[in-house]
This record gives sequence, structure tokens and C-alpha cells, in this order.
Amino acid sequence: MRTRRVKLKVAMSGASLAAVAIRPRQTELKELPIPDIPADAGLLRVIATGICGSDWPMYLSERPGPRILGHEMIGVIEKLGDTAQERWGVKEGDFVALEEYLPCGHCESCRTGEYRACMGTDRRLPGTVRYGSTPISKPPSLWGGYSQYLYLHPNSIFHRVPCEMPPHIAAMALPIGNGFQWVYLDGGAGPGKTVLIQGPGQQGLGCVIAAKASGADKIIVTGLRRDEKRLAVARALGADNAIVADEEDVAQAVANLTGNRMADIVVESSGAGPNIINTSLALLGRGGALLVASRVGGPVPNFDVDRILAFRLSLRALRGHSYQAVELALRTMASGAFALDQMSSHVVGLADVDAALRMVGGESEERSIHVTVEPWKT
Repeated sequence: MRTRRVKLKVAMSGASLAAVAIRPRQTELKELPIPDIPADAGLLRVIATGICGSDWPMYLSERPGPRILGHEMIGVIEKLGDTAQERWGVKEGDFVALEEYLPCGHCESCRTGEYRACMGTDRRLPGTVRYGSTPISKPPSLWGGYSQYLYLHPNSIFHRVPCEMPPHIAAMALPIGNGFQWVYLDGGAGPGKTVLIQGPGQQGLGCVIAAKASGADKIIVTGLRRDEKRLAVARALGADNAIVADEEDVAQAVANLTGNRMADIVVESSGAGPNIINTSLALLGRGGALLVASRVGGPVPNFDVDRILAFRLSLRALRGHSYQAVELALRTMASGAFALDQMSSHVVGLADVDAALRMVGGESEERSIHVTVEPWKT
């Protein structure tokens, strides 16, 4: 199942089966009509979609209404309008990865290549359209990856995927792309650098891959005892050391591992709460950078500005991935240099989306790393 080649030409039906989040913690399988495709749009036959950690809080929310979650999508272009084909440079039958962003294309952010900062990509703003968070009440409804088909908006952003790449691997393009964005492009990881990653989830493991690919001298990952399997995967992907934070003094362990130099880059991807910020600052050496990828859930108590000043530290908020980051991820994934199968813990069908989301959200005894939804799986 996991290693099959993708069949590029498929027959269309009149409806798409989708797992629709109809209310918090409730999914219902629905058949939604496949729309007519205008000249500037297209239709994707979804092969696989990864479950992102951000899907869980969206699953808990009533806003913006019933919707198809899922934005880590890969698939085959099923139908393409003439204008769209010319504009996108792709054709029917191409195997592609989609980004979640649907930027306007004409604002300053878009024109300078920073389309993820475009106001049109911010799902918190009314009227924006974005894959994985737009309600089915917005025509033509097929806005999420937990569906057999996806509407290709005129502003879609594509990446070509090698046809021989297994779907459960290709579906990791965005989380691994985040790793390249955060650690390499934003953090400047490379030879001579010590990178410390707080949290061994799929985003943290993407950071391990990016740090290793960039040539970082030392890669350290922190987690909890319950993360034992995840920490083992981190080591298999290139981490030099793993620290069990609920059993060890993390700062002392980092000092021992670095000869008291501490880390050059710390990535906070654990979502462990406000206190993790000061804890992370204490792991940095002089001139180091703290990169915050996950929400901390509120104000930071006794925020240690004095340490930032004394050690000339920088603090940077992270958001998503650039086009370059996803391309770097796909090239690295295609190289075969990393045992990416170890990141893929589960592959499920549409009928199991609710259970899979609960597992990702920690409401199951079963632990996951990266879960892939294959909408045609029976």
C-alpha cells in the first residue's frame, strides 16, 4: 500500500466523497458535487493528505462552520482550464503538491515573494479562502484535503512531485518544508552551528532533517519520556543527542554536550506553554537565536529580557514555509538520504479521519508522528 506508484490517469465521477467536520469533534462523510471547472481553475484528484497538528485546534472550533480539513495535499491534476494550464505551467496528469496558501498575487508581499504574509492567506480574517479551513458554504465546497477531489483555485501554488515518490512520503512535503524554512532559511543553520529542537513531533522532525541537510555540527532534540519512539526517530534522521526533559536537567545536559557553549539556534516546536520561552532562552549561547514556531498559549511570565540583552540573543516568530523551502524539502525527500518511512506512523481512509484527528490531538492512547489520509483507501 505504501510503496505503490501513483496511477496518473483516472476516471471522474459526479461527486466527491469527503470527511466534513460538521461541528467540533464530529466528522461526517458526505458526497459533494464536483463543480464545472472554469478556464482559470482546475480539479485535483487527491492521492494523500497529511494531518497537521494545526488541524486539531481547528477541529475543536465551531468557526467558520462545517468544512473539509486537511492542507498537506498531494495528488494528480484531473482537470485543467486552458488559462490555468498556461498560467501554472502544469498539465492534466501531473503529480503535484499543493500549498495551503491562496495569495492575492498583486500585493507587496506577493510581488516580493513573501506570499505567506499576504493578508489573503490569513484564515483569521473574514472572507479569506485557504485550503483546509474554508467552509463548505463557500462554493464550490471542495476546499480541503480530506476529500477525493479538491477544487484548484486560480491562485493555487504547485510543486511538482516525482511520480515514483510514495504518497505517504510526498504528503510530508509541507512539514519538512517548514523545517527548511525555520532552521535553514530563517535560522541560518549550517557548519559550525549547534541546533536544538524543542519537541519531536512532525514539525520538529522536519527541523532535524533540515538541520542535518544543512550540515549543522550538532543537532539536539528534546522531548518527554512518552516521546521515546519519536526521539528514536529523531536520532535515526540525524539528531546527535536526545534529551528527556521530564527526567533530565535540560540546560545542564546541553552545557555538557556543547562544552558550555550552549546552542546557536533553538527552535520551539513543542507547544509546551508560556514557560518554555524562558527555558529555551537559557539554552542559547551568546548571539544565539530563539525561533518560535508554536503558539505558547498566553503571556510569558517573568519574560527574561535581561538575558536577551546580556547575551545579545534574538527572538523570531515563525510562520509556515516559502516556495523555496518546499522545493528544498522535495529535493531532499527525493534524494533517499533520510529514512522518511520512520516518520509515517499511520495511513488511514476517510472513515477514520475522526479517530486520526483525536490521536493527533492527544485524545487517544495511541501515539502518532505523521498521519496520512488516503481518500480512496477502503
